[in-house]
Amino acid sequence: MTLRAIIFDVDGTLAETEEAHRAAFNRAFAEAGLDWHWTKDDYGRLLKTTGGKERMRRHRDEIGATGPTADEIASLHRRKTEIYGEILSSGELALRTGVAELIDAARAAGIRVAVATTTNLPNVEALCRACWQRPAAEVFDVVAAGDEVAAKKPAPDVFLLALERLGLGAEACIAVEDSANGVRSALAARLAVVVTPSAYTRDDDFTGATWVVPELRRETLPDCLLFGPAK
Repeated sequence: MTLRAIIFDVDGTLAETEEAHRAAFNRAFAEAGLDWHWTKDDYGRLLKTTGGKERMRRHRDEIGATGPTADEIASLHRRKTEIYGEILSSGELALRTGVAELIDAARAAGIRVAVATTTNLPNVEALCRACWQRPAAEVFDVVAAGDEVAAKKPAPDVFLLALERLGLGAEACIAVEDSANGVRSALAARLAVVVTPSAYTRDDDFTGATWVVPELRRETLPDCLLFGPAK
């Protein structure tokens, strides 16, 4: 195979963002006067459902609450996204080990880099500005986000959208993921997958992944992602 692009997931893959997301959800709930508070255990369980609005609906249904309504959940999610951006702008978020180096090496080798994520476009933008001090369009050649597709991971839609925007077939690309849902999504799009488990996904079932590595450091990368001489 001739590798022409790497397609990255965002949350948990580029950076350990989930605690920032959890804090943003809880602040949004408190501001709205909603007596919800998601613990780490709650959030770990809810992460099996992809999408923030979908997680809120699941939690509402599980506890047997009559509200919030669909419109209220959409409003809560918009506020949560604002809060998440505020948290990231504080400058405390760092990329996971090896991420920046891998992207730089890929670019230097003429390999394109893309994003295929369940999260929304504002969250991708917030992460790129926090970690690269640049807009997402200057970091990635293509961004495909969850609010642009009909079905979120584990459906393949967002990876298929990224492939369409890249103008490439799956055989020319590799996906980089951190979760079981992400692996299932990438496999359904016929992509080879590198998994780097994150804090919330270490116990996931990564059956079908082509490679599972602890980090994206050069020393642990599969040969297909080694570009140029070691530094």
